[in-house]
Amino acid sequence: MKKSIPLVDLKAQYASIEKEVDEAVKRVLRSGQYILGSEVEALEQEVAEFCGCKYGVGVASGTDALILALKAIGIGPGDEVITSPLTFVASASSIVHCGAKPVFVDIDPETFNLNTDLIERAITEKTRAIIPVHLYGQPADMDKILELARKYRLFVVEDVAQAIGAKYKGKAVGQFGHAGCISFFPSKNLGAFGDGGLVVTNDPEISDRIKMLRAHGSKPRYYYHMIGYNSRLDTIQAAILRAKLPYLNAWAGARQRLSALYNELLREINYVKTPYIAPDCSHVFHQYTIRVLGEKRDALRNYLRERGIETQVYYPLPLHLQPCFGFLGYEEGDFPESEKASREVLSLPMFPELTEEQQKCVAGEITRFFEMSEGESGEAH
Repeated sequence: MKKSIPLVDLKAQYASIEKEVDEAVKRVLRSGQYILGSEVEALEQEVAEFCGCKYGVGVASGTDALILALKAIGIGPGDEVITSPLTFVASASSIVHCGAKPVFVDIDPETFNLNTDLIERAITEKTRAIIPVHLYGQPADMDKILELARKYRLFVVEDVAQAIGAKYKGKAVGQFGHAGCISFFPSKNLGAFGDGGLVVTNDPEISDRIKMLRAHGSKPRYYYHMIGYNSRLDTIQAAILRAKLPYLNAWAGARQRLSALYNELLREINYVKTPYIAPDCSHVFHQYTIRVLGEKRDALRNYLRERGIETQVYYPLPLHLQPCFGFLGYEEGDFPESEKASREVLSLPMFPELTEEQQKCVAGEITRFFEMSEGESGEAH
């Protein structure tokens, strides 16, 4: 019988908190308030406190969180913003949406986050901000980034889409920069039942500007101070997220335990490099991402797919080589670590409800693949 192990199992999560989620939705339906309102305000405050910040502003998506945060700090035409080429497209497209230019810096091959030793050489007189991405759930090296930001008077906007609850030196990510941008896409560690996002900040002016920007630039209603957007977090999503937020730390703990078991199950495979956790960092494993060495990643992925095991590649082509960023003039070889990672990374099934039996099945099939691969290589000699 063919196995079926998904990358993420949202049905299992819903089954575990069905009563709380259903009651949250009914509460909104009974209230008749479907856009913003008290549920959104409560979520904004709860998530802000969770992230160690004073203010939270709910928006329509994680992408909008980035765009509105950049707009709120004044990023516009002629500006440059530094970020990573190994990340979801929104980390860089948000910069372009503001009329500014993304400037890429290569990654640290161990953490997959920005290599902070390379940032300074990318700074020019046009640089206005840095967007560190806490990729896969691991915090970037914020001390060095903040040191450079102070030296060159730059803004820092954290991309927290994959890392809500992750900690750097004991403090939750999102509170280190001028703003932290969170995604509530359903598969995220804290996911809505649709799109959603939120910006956390300790700056009341940034908070106020994002609140205006998300509602067409108005304050009060029908009085417009800037050209804004329609980017409001809807009330049902906020209520669902409020029902899920109390479980987030426990879910992160489960992900960390699952990661430790994966590490143990895979440690003897020479072709597999398990995730590295940087000192002083708490990794929340939005993705459990291995490196598959020896140019065997795609063959392994196909093998697992044939056996009903879902995996994903985050990300198969770095942003500097994507057609939509061709106007930036980057070429293959410009960011070798990002390019190498894009050929090797593979994310395995990871969700709090994943069972030990399922993990052993995944690891067992990976082991068998490489045993077969080595056997074939031996026969060829």
